[in-house]
Amino acid sequence: MAKKKKNEAEIKAVTVNELKKEMGSLPHAELVEICLRLAKFKKENKELLSYLLFDASYPETYLDQVKAYIDAEFDNLGTTHAYLAKKTIRKILRITNKHIRFTQSKTAEIELLLHFSKRLRRAGDLLKSSVQLGNLYFQQLRKIEKAIDAQHEDLQYDYRRELELLAKV
Repeated sequence: MAKKKKNEAEIKAVTVNELKKEMGSLPHAELVEICLRLAKFKKENKELLSYLLFDASYPETYLDQVKAYIDAEFDNLGTTHAYLAKKTIRKILRITNKHIRFTQSKTAEIELLLHFSKRLRRAGDLLKSSVQLGNLYFQQLRKIEKAIDAQHEDLQYDYRRELELLAKV
């Protein structure tokens, strides 16, 4: 096998700070063009831009939409094939985590993960028969616990009560 040559040029991404400085020096129209190119380049960029422009001002409505998506996906979950059910549940969790990243809010993280966990728990037989899904469930409960620790004491109490109910399996 041939080794890679050390003198081959590698393209490295610049730091966020450098990007911020450069973007600060660009005119408004050019920034808009760059954002549109990003939106065309990758679906997740487009989704994030949509969230920032249209949904960030209404976080409760956005969370309700994501919860409705979670509900719809769990309602369509087929339990006849465990493999397909596990795959679908992992997909739901992946999309839930993407929306959590968009909001950048610990409260939203707790709300969405609690909702996901409640729906997963309702899948009772599937959860009990699959070690992987059981592990995924308890991993989400630990993630919720960490997010709750970062909240104000008043909110912690309410969320902990909900978490305790979920932890009783």
